[in-house]
Amino acid sequence: MHPMAQRLIDEYLEAAGHRDDQKGPLFRPVKNNITGTLLKPLDPQAVYTCIIRKYGKETGINASVNGFCVHSLRSTAATNALEHGADIGKVQEWLGHANVSTTRLYDRRKSRPEESPTFRVKY
Repeated sequence: MHPMAQRLIDEYLEAAGHRDDQKGPLFRPVKNNITGTLLKPLDPQAVYTCIIRKYGKETGINASVNGFCVHSLRSTAATNALEHGADIGKVQEWLGHANVSTTRLYDRRKSRPEESPTFRVKY
């Protein structure tokens, strides 16, 4: 794990108050109007609508930007790793692909990845 990601996850766990719950989900809803429980994982659709779109809008990127989605973020991450010398086999494992040919589809080094909307996000 990247040290910056580890630090940010540690900060999140501290702020969220569930650092010691090792068996529970990492990311949880902050409110639940139906059951009232917060001990469940985030709904996958909520990850896109509440996280990806929210932060995209804050950085000036929204759904009208062609190609802005969770998969474009995965593709950008894979391309960045490969661009910085990561082994394609390790990237394949990281992305959970059964076949390296699938990982090659995510490699956008030849298609100018700096033009990807995800490159406009500041970390």
